[in-house]
Amino acid sequence: MPAKPAPIKKSPAKKAAEAEPAAKAPAEPAAPPPPAAEAPAEAAPAEAAAAPAAAEEEASPAAAPAEEGTPAEAPTSAPLDVTVEDVNDNSLTVAWTTPENIGDSGLDGYTVEYCKDGTSDWVAANEQLTSSNHLIIKNLTTGDLLCVRVVAVNPGGRSEPAALGAAVPIHEVADRPKVRLPRALRTRYVKQIGGGINLTIPFLGKPKPVVSWTKDGQPLDTKRVNIRTTDKNTIFFIRSAAREDSGVYEMSVKVDSLEDKAKLTIQVVELPGPPAGIKLVDSWGFNAALEWTAPKDNGNTEITGYTVQKADMKTGDWFTVLDHYHRLSATVSDLVMGNSYSFRVFSDNKVGRSESCAITKDLANITKTAIVYNPPEYKERDYTEAPKFTTLLNDRATTVGYNAKLLCSVRGYPKPKVEWLRNKIVIGDDAKYRQISKQGVCSLEIRKPSNFDSGIYTCRAKNAQGEATVSCRLDIKKVTLPEEKEQ
Repeated sequence: MPAKPAPIKKSPAKKAAEAEPAAKAPAEPAAPPPPAAEAPAEAAPAEAAAAPAAAEEEASPAAAPAEEGTPAEAPTSAPLDVTVEDVNDNSLTVAWTTPENIGDSGLDGYTVEYCKDGTSDWVAANEQLTSSNHLIIKNLTTGDLLCVRVVAVNPGGRSEPAALGAAVPIHEVADRPKVRLPRALRTRYVKQIGGGINLTIPFLGKPKPVVSWTKDGQPLDTKRVNIRTTDKNTIFFIRSAAREDSGVYEMSVKVDSLEDKAKLTIQVVELPGPPAGIKLVDSWGFNAALEWTAPKDNGNTEITGYTVQKADMKTGDWFTVLDHYHRLSATVSDLVMGNSYSFRVFSDNKVGRSESCAITKDLANITKTAIVYNPPEYKERDYTEAPKFTTLLNDRATTVGYNAKLLCSVRGYPKPKVEWLRNKIVIGDDAKYRQISKQGVCSLEIRKPSNFDSGIYTCRAKNAQGEATVSCRLDIKKVTLPEEKEQ
């Protein structure tokens, strides 16, 4: 018996076209009924003509996309890094990373599927798509060994599945693996070349975890690195560090399908090489300009500065002129005229100063130049001043026979001429009087005066600018004896 063909669905437009004549039929004049034998014959061709038309409409799947004018979207790429986050006796938690290519319309979500190891009966763990990047698969049977895969879905369809690397046993883990990396090792660990590296890194995990190490994603060179692992820690040991030991080391602690990782960055450094080259650019006056290039070998760490030194060719002794200098050019000043100088530069990094240096091939000759000194012209100041007494004479009284001394001070320029007067008469060169004038201080000493030496004494100073006088009274008294009073 021939198979029954699949029913052909009519389009909405076709149904509307058939329904419209049916609605208008009563309005038309009634026609005489056809013969009974002819009606089925005419209806059959009409239905036969309608069926191919509807079949053509349904059989052209490209009709709708052609009207829209947009090409079909491609499926997304596969999810990345599918890992196990947690496992116990009845559930399994998996996580993954978003695919690199998710398409123009974005992701609709993810579906997680699992099956027993050795079978291909994949079961969807989530009935609806999930937008999260992790999922807990529940209601599992203890002791099963499951394979898990994740599929990304977008309007273009399902992506290629991304599966776990190995089947996961469903059972309770006594102690999940955990690397307890010391705080000092969480940043870059720097060691000088030739030194030993001995690091102890504790970890947790039960039953006994499997510990493995890699360097820059590759297996360790056991000739260079020694690893010793106990139940609680692992010891990382390098007897003599070399530059080739620098890199990123990754420690992995694994218990069944659970795994924890920690990264350790080791940097082995040494003294830098010398600057690649140095040259004397120019020399002028008491200065010399230098330029040099960075060293080819920085000692596996950044250059912290440069040390610039100079040497006088007469003595050959080197002196540091710039220390911890960060630029690649410098100007050395305060050079001695008539001398020739050589220069050299060392490189500095965290370890220290380079063992060798770069030295200039040419000498900086500081030539002597004729120097003409033109002293500045100053306007001569007029210091002339008329005499003026700064300390005046004071009235005094003394006793007959006792020396008396009069003092005053005067200033003026040119130096004034000083003379003494008694009762307006110039004393002159009388031996009884001693006249002294030194540095503006004028004194008159009267030797063993008598009653006749009392009077008005005047000091007079004069120069080309004028004159000044100062006066005082001197009284000389006689001593009266008691006997003379009785008589």
